[in-house]
Amino acid sequence: MDTFAGFPGGDLKFTAVPNMFFTKLLPQIDNLAELKVTLHFLWLRQYEKKNAISREELLTHETLIHGLAAIAADPFEALTEGLQRAVARQTLLMAQQQTGSDLREWYFLNSEGGRITLEKMKAGELGVVEIAGADIVSPGYARRSNIFELYEANIGLLSPILADELKDAEMTYPAEWIEEALKIAVENNVRKWRYIRAVLESMATEGKDNGKFNRTSEQDSSKRWFTDEERELFFR
Repeated sequence: MDTFAGFPGGDLKFTAVPNMFFTKLLPQIDNLAELKVTLHFLWLRQYEKKNAISREELLTHETLIHGLAAIAADPFEALTEGLQRAVARQTLLMAQQQTGSDLREWYFLNSEGGRITLEKMKAGELGVVEIAGADIVSPGYARRSNIFELYEANIGLLSPILADELKDAEMTYPAEWIEEALKIAVENNVRKWRYIRAVLESMATEGKDNGKFNRTSEQDSSKRWFTDEERELFFR
């Protein structure tokens, strides 16, 4: 078995992985090829900063192929299996595009940006060049400023650190979750980021559409989610 020498000193680069990957998706994945392909797709999507990645591009990524070669005699067959499993699980979405005699497979993360890009491709609004350059941040630009404005209007002024945390949260959670968490904080008169973050984490852990999060009562909704100790911390 090859050993790892450890991470070097200095400014390491990190890849953002949605919390829901660990709470909802990872417990379901039982195939190593699928796990490697999924993680590599998340890294490549962020590194390349685009919503759509073609099969051809994945085939040429030596890091991915080398990683799959460690678990399969035929890494290209393992790539196919990993992609098929990820699509069947609906972690990734796949669509084919015919351009002349060229049939190309495109893969999209099943996120808001990925779904928007896929629908535009299906509607014929994006060609090969546009799909290849579909930026992952473009769908969220308009909403991002609104979320910042919502925070400052309802919670308080944003410090640079809080702005970074809100950006991280926006990469992790759907925008409507953040907006609802802000509304819950206002309703409970707990205008603190750590409270909002705890609501978001609870949504991801317990399930947004779970009955726990159906806001059927106007009474202290936080009591449905947190322990007495947590409420004491948040309300202080």
